Formats: sequence, C-alpha cells, structure tokens
Amino acid sequence: MTRGTPVETATINPLAPEHLPKYIVAADGSDYLFTVMIFFTVGLILLIGILYLTLHAMPERMAHESNHSQMQIIGILALLALFTHNNLFWVVAILVAAFRPPDFMTPLTSIASSLATLAGGKGEAAQTASHPDSQVQTDRAMPVSEPASAPVPSDPPAGAEADPQQKGQ
Repeated sequence: MTRGTPVETATINPLAPEHLPKYIVAADGSDYLFTVMIFFTVGLILLIGILYLTLHAMPERMAHESNHSQMQIIGILALLALFTHNNLFWVVAILVAAFRPPDFMTPLTSIASSLATLAGGKGEAAQTASHPDSQVQTDRAMPVSEPASAPVPSDPPAGAEADPQQKGQ
C-alpha cells in the first residue's frame, strides 16, 4: 500500500460470527449497554433513597395519623436516627408512636371537678376558666340542694346510753 491511495475496507475475519450482539461497541463509540446500565443505576439509587427516607418517616406518619400527643418527640427521635445512623432511636420512635401513654389527667380532672361541685358548686366555674372553649354555662347550672336536716335532740331519750362504745367498759 502506498501513500495517497484510499484505504480498502477491511473484510470480516472468517472466524468471526456473521451477526454480532448488540452489546458489542459499535465503530462510532456508542455503547448501548453502558447507557442502559447508567440509567438503571441512577434509577435504582433514587428508588433506594426514596425507600430509605420513607422508612425513616414512618414513625412520624404514624404519630400524625393518630394525632399522638408525643409527636414532637417522635419526630426528633426519627431525625436523630436518620442523621446518626443509630437504629435504636428509630426503634424507640416506632414504639412511642405505636403505643399511647395512659391518660391520667382526664379522670383526675373529672374527680376534682366533681369534688369541687360537691364542696360548693365551683367545679363548673373552675372547669370553664381552665377551658375557655368549653360549652358549659355557669349561670344556668343546677343549684346544689342542701340535704334535709333532721332536728338534733339535745338530750338522749331515757334509758339510752350516752355513748355506745362505753357499753362494753
């Protein structure tokens, strides 16, 4: 071959197969398999990231759906688990979100209100003052009736002892 003469096209090697698979790089440098694998890898990384963040948000979602009283603590525990990679915080957040602490204040408030009502009728007024959104109207409250008092005898009847405990002495 001399300089200046056009290059002849190469003939296919007789040992090469007639049909080459698509994953073999073409002469122009485009690699279809590499392009597909890049898109697959980026998509898989995004999917795993979304799954990871959704899993870490699960305690907060549970607390929000049930209107949990400890929602801020659950959110803080979930964020600590996310940023420190300490799974114990996440487990504690799930447990706090799943189980409600017992409500001790409602029965105690009811008991206190009932005792105040028995003592002097101030229970509803105190309840209205502590809960301004309450529908209780104190001016229409039923008055507390005094129990009927029996006349107290000044002298014990004849033949009765003054104190029943002194009977055995």
